[in-house]
Order: sequence, then structure tokens, then C-alpha cells
Amino acid sequence: MTHHIKKAAVLGSGVMGSGIAAHLANIGVPALLLDIVPTELTEDEKAKGLTLEDPQVRNRFSQSALKKLLKQKPAPLTVKDNLQLITAGNMEDDLAALSDCDWIIEVVVENLDVKKKVFEKVEKYRKPGSIISSNTSGISVEAMAEGRSEDFQKNFLGTHFFNPPRYLKLLEVIPTKHTDDKVVKFMKEYGEDVLGKGVVLAKDTPNFIANRIGTYGLLVTVQEMLKGGYSVGEVDSVTGPLIGRPKSATFRTLDVVGLDTFVHVANNVYEQVDGKEKEVFDVPAFMKKMLDKGWLGSKSGQGFYLKQGKEILQLNPETLEYEERKKLRTPALEMSKQEKGVKGKLKTLVYSQDKAGQLLWDIIAPVLTYSAELLGTIADDIVSIDRAMKWGFGWELGPFETWDAIGLEKSIGKMKEQGLAVPKWVAEMVEKGITSFYKDEDGVESFYQNGDYQNVEVNPKVINLKQLKKQGKLIKKNSGASLVDIGDGVAVLEFHSPNNAIGLDIIQMINFAVDEVEKNYKGLVIGNQGKNFCVGANLAMILMEAQDDNDFEIDMVVRHFQQAMLKVKYSSKPVVAAPFGMTLGGGAEVCLPAAHVQASMETYMGLVEVGVGLIPGGGGNKELYIKHLNSLPNGIEFDLQKVANKVFETIAMAKVSTSGDEARSNNFLNHADGVSVNGDHLIYDAKQAVLSLHERGYKAPIRKKVPVVGESGYATLLLGAQSMHLSGFISEHDLKIAKKLANVIAGGKVPYGTEVDEQYLLDLEREAFLSLVREQKSQQRMQHMLVKGKPLRN
Repeated sequence: MTHHIKKAAVLGSGVMGSGIAAHLANIGVPALLLDIVPTELTEDEKAKGLTLEDPQVRNRFSQSALKKLLKQKPAPLTVKDNLQLITAGNMEDDLAALSDCDWIIEVVVENLDVKKKVFEKVEKYRKPGSIISSNTSGISVEAMAEGRSEDFQKNFLGTHFFNPPRYLKLLEVIPTKHTDDKVVKFMKEYGEDVLGKGVVLAKDTPNFIANRIGTYGLLVTVQEMLKGGYSVGEVDSVTGPLIGRPKSATFRTLDVVGLDTFVHVANNVYEQVDGKEKEVFDVPAFMKKMLDKGWLGSKSGQGFYLKQGKEILQLNPETLEYEERKKLRTPALEMSKQEKGVKGKLKTLVYSQDKAGQLLWDIIAPVLTYSAELLGTIADDIVSIDRAMKWGFGWELGPFETWDAIGLEKSIGKMKEQGLAVPKWVAEMVEKGITSFYKDEDGVESFYQNGDYQNVEVNPKVINLKQLKKQGKLIKKNSGASLVDIGDGVAVLEFHSPNNAIGLDIIQMINFAVDEVEKNYKGLVIGNQGKNFCVGANLAMILMEAQDDNDFEIDMVVRHFQQAMLKVKYSSKPVVAAPFGMTLGGGAEVCLPAAHVQASMETYMGLVEVGVGLIPGGGGNKELYIKHLNSLPNGIEFDLQKVANKVFETIAMAKVSTSGDEARSNNFLNHADGVSVNGDHLIYDAKQAVLSLHERGYKAPIRKKVPVVGESGYATLLLGAQSMHLSGFISEHDLKIAKKLANVIAGGKVPYGTEVDEQYLLDLEREAFLSLVREQKSQQRMQHMLVKGKPLRN
């Protein structure tokens, strides 16, 4: 990377601008957030006797945007402290500060004249060589740079973030004909390696890639709903996870995005295209009426759905009245449930002749042909189009992957029967006998391009475990986990049980992995590429054994789990845990004893056993306590009771971090542990951590005794819980759990300050766990969590 971004500026402090500034702060880049100067005072400002000249009035827009960042859900900041990296200002008084910014991002209103005026000002203050970009979602990037200097134009490009910037992976980078290739290359690398995005290069066309195809797909769906007389709820029941799309499906997505935003994006294409395409982008009349009524979706309280009490009603597009929500139920939908995975489900559905099959075919087929027609116009290759849809719209399969899944020849046959035009290049490709857009040979993926297959370009930091297994790198496998060689003397222990829940099969594989690595490898990464790192121990198995009074079985599993965790901790080779997504209960317990944790920025970590009527049983209480003790400076007097209180509170309240950085604030991670911004680079980063520990001559920790607060400390721990019980905040059973937990953390009935052995603490933990498993109320909580997915308060 030739450029280096030490400081950035964001111009425009709306939801998007402030979100981008927050994301920069999350990765440690200080950002200046500027907005226009208000032209009149608010009532509040008048009451305070302020004038239009007062700095707090002049910075009102950007300052109130910063306050909103702390309240927004989902949170744009990974930890609240990051707010200190953002400085609020305005576009009149603070433009001189642009001269020390390395990247200036424009996020003002979508109006070409306004943007050009902003760039004219920017040009006066920016330093030569600094990058300027626009976060436009559809205005021509070429047109914005007209009339600017050569240095400006060569460092100018579009960088289209998706909302919310912290969570959505897609970043579309749009160069102009003047943009220097080095700048484009830098932006792609910086976007992936530092901002943690999936970067796709797009061409300067209306709405670029994802919004062009996504909007087209949504509008085709609305038109087919009207044509086929389906209801809003029926469409949403089949256009979500069933076909590998987000839970919000079609209309719930529109409610979240906001109808005004959506119509703006649709009109943007409508005004710039002709013929059949123009017809699709003409927003249906009923949606224009909704717009007039201000029914914009979530932000206005009603849209395609209206929540009344507990009930959610759907809009009838004919009458514009709300009615009971319906779901589509057909034989094909029942059949598709037998299929494993989205590819199988899609194939079953689109060729079935019932209502669901017809609807899905009618909305999927046009999107496939449309994407193929736009190849070369919006992007240079099919990979960019597929990635844009997956990263920007949360599709599990992009359009060309979908087409492969339903079968190219069969679908083209059906398209021709229906008179749907198949793009020339696709028809020619099939005539040559080429029947798929992608192929995978021995774990190397390639795609069809101009008559031949080319290898899919992958960032070297992306380690794909599935592909490695196809390449013969599997060391050993059982039903719950695999050990895979990821090169350079490092192995990965991958969980793949349902929900990655920990059972005996995973525990056996942990033991095998540590032994194997101690003999033949430099170190071990515990990580996987499932939906979540690990949601905890196998609760169903524990409950079943508990209901059968199989104390011996449960005792054995807990012992094995505890011993496996000690084995991880005292392994002579470094073990690095790589958590991401939900890392709960047993998932957190696997990370705590590791030599190093490399967490994803989106890691939701916590010991949540109390929610199912238990306490951690795999050593989590002890390890979190030790982690707190180790974070205190050596040789300085500290209050042992305060440490015990903090650990007790974290576990008793089942606190879960909302990010990797917050897991550090909760002491699940220490200062040396790392956080990866790009989840796709997590295993690579963890592997680098193993190699670095190995090179520094890693030695296993020495077993030490642990000081505890004992009997007197136990009483202190319980004070809070008892007063909460008396005031009715927690139930009798909650208090019982709190007592068991307090006893474990206090180290049982010993004097304050006694130093005890780790095994002694594990035994206390196991006894408490087993006594709670036997409790009927705990079993009811487990049952409720398994059936309803929510904690029960009893």
C-alpha cells in the first residue's frame, strides 16, 4: 500500500456519513465530521441566548449526529470510547483542517450541483495526493469530478458503502477514466485489509451493481405479486431464508430501508434507461400512494406491515387497508423441506408447478437474465456481480451461482418456452457444451469469462477450510469436528456439529488435536467458518441425561470438558482461539484458556449459562477470574474482593459483548489479544498469531495457585443478589443459582486470601453445575430455551 491513511474527513453527518465516521473510529482512524452551518436557531438555542455565530450552533448538525451514534441500534460504534476519535465541525470554519487528511469522503445530499460545489471547496484545502471519494449511491462519479484539477481527478473515485457501514460487508469502488490505477489498487486493498470490507470494482452506471440488480429484483417481485394476486405476507414467506435470502425477505426489507429511499434509488435508474427495463423501474401506483400518505416503513411506524399490539398486519395493495398476515402453503414448499441446503431447495421449487413454484420462477428467472445482460456494463466479470449481491443484500447465492444451482440447460429450456430472452453470450456458451458458470476442481474455483474459465481471484488472507479439505489437507475428522492442516506448520480445529454445540465428539477432537500438534506442528488455531463460532454446550444432550437422572453421564462429560480445557491451557505449543459471531457459554469457555485470542470485530461473547438455570461448568468461572487477576499490574496492592465482584456480576447477569472490542472491556480478551476487522481474514490472522508466538519461543504457562476471597467474600458477593430478590427483581430460583455461583467464585469455605489449586476450583464448579442440573426449575429453563429459543424466568 503506497498511501497511508492516518486521518480522514467525512463531509455530511447524516445516518450514512456519521456511520462511516463511526466505522473509521472503530478501526482506529481519527475522523473529522463536517456538516453545513444552520441558518436559524432552534427554540432551545434561543432559550439559552445563543446566536448563529456560536460554535455550538454552527456545529449543531455534526454534534447532534455524534450524540445519535450512542443511541442508534444496532450500535455503529464497537465501544462507546471510539466516539473520542471523531471531531465535529462545519463546512465553513473547519475546511482548513482538510489539509492534514489523507482521505476525504463526501456524503452530502444526492444532488450533482451540491456535490460539485463541495468538491470545489475541498480542492482549495486538500493536500496534493490525498484521496477524495464520494459515497453516492447513483450519481455519475465522472460528472462530479468535471472541472477539477488533474491531481484531484487522479485521486478521485466512488466508494459506495452499504448501510449500516459497520455491519454490511459490501464496498463498491468506482473509478473514473482519470483515476490513477495505483489509487484504485490501494482502495481495494485498504477496503479489504483495513476497513474489513468485501470490495467489488464497479463501473460508473446508475446505482452501480448491487442496488441496480437488487432494486430490479424487488420491483419484479412487487409486479409479480400484483399480477398473481399474492399477498405481502405470502411473498415474504417464500422470498427469505427458504431461497437463501435474509429473514426480512422482500417487504420487510423495504420497510427497513424506507420506501422514500427505495423509490429514490428506483427513479435514479428509471430516468436513465429505456424500453422494457424502464417499465420495470416504474414504481407501481399503490407504492406512490403509500409515499404520499407517508407510510415509509419502520421509521414512520407503518409501511407494508403495521404492528398492532402483538399482532403484525399486512397491507392489502388493492385496498390500502391492513389485514391479517398470510403465509403461502403449497406441496412444493413441503417437498423443499426435505432438501438439504439452499441449492437443493431452489431446484425443487423453481420447477414445481404450484403457486409457490410459479411465483419463485417468475421472480428469479428475470433477475438471472437481467444480471447476464448487464455483464460488461456494470462490472467486468460474473464474480463481481455475485459478490456484490451476497455482500450488499445478504444473498446466500449470487445470480450466477443461483443459475448454476437450478441447472443452466434445464432453466434455459424453460425460459425459451416462456419467451424470456436469454442473453446471447449465455446461449452461445451453452451451445458450446459449457453448462456451468463456475467450476471447482480439487478445491480451486474458476469462472467462465470470454469463452474460457479463469481462476477466481482471492485475497491471500482468505483461508477457505472447505477448499483446503477438498485439496486433501484433512488430518482427522469425526461427527463434531475436523483437524485441518492450513500450512506453515499450523493446524485448525474446526467445529461442525449442529450450531457448533460442544458434545463428546468435539471434546475428543480437542484432545486429539493438542496431542497431534504437540508432536508435529508449531501450533493450533481453534476456529471455523460456520454461522457462529459456538453457541455453547449441547444443551439437548445435557437435558436428556438430566431427565433420565443420569448424573454419572453428565459428571463424566463435564470432567472431560474441564480436562480438555486444561490441556488447551497447558499445551506446550501455542493454541489460538478465533471466535466470531455468537461465542456463548462453552464457546467462550474454549477461548478463555487459549494462549491468545484473535476475535472477529463482530464477536458476541459471554458466559450465559445462568439463562438456562445453570452456571458455567467447563472452567469458565475460574478462567474469567484468572484473566481478571492477570490483567492487574504486578506488585501493586489490589482489592481481591473487587475482582471477585466483577467476575460474579459478569456471569450472574449473563453479560454478552456486542463486539470484539467490548469483549476486551469485559476482560474476556486481554490487551495482547487481537481483533480482526475482516471476518474473512480471521483464520489467517489467528495463524499469524500462532507463528509469532512460535517464533518468540512459546513456553506453556506454569501452574500456579489462585488467591480467593473465601467465606467472608462469599457473603459480600451475595449481598447484591439478596437485595434484588427482596425487591422482586429476581426469583427464588435465580437466588439459588446466584448462591452456587458465589460459592464457586469465592473458592468455597476457606479464609480470605487463601491460595487454592485450579483443580479444587474445577471440582467446586462441577459440583455446583451438577446440583443445578438436577433442579426441576433449571430443567424447565433448559427445555424452554431449546423449544422457544428464549430464556424462561421461573
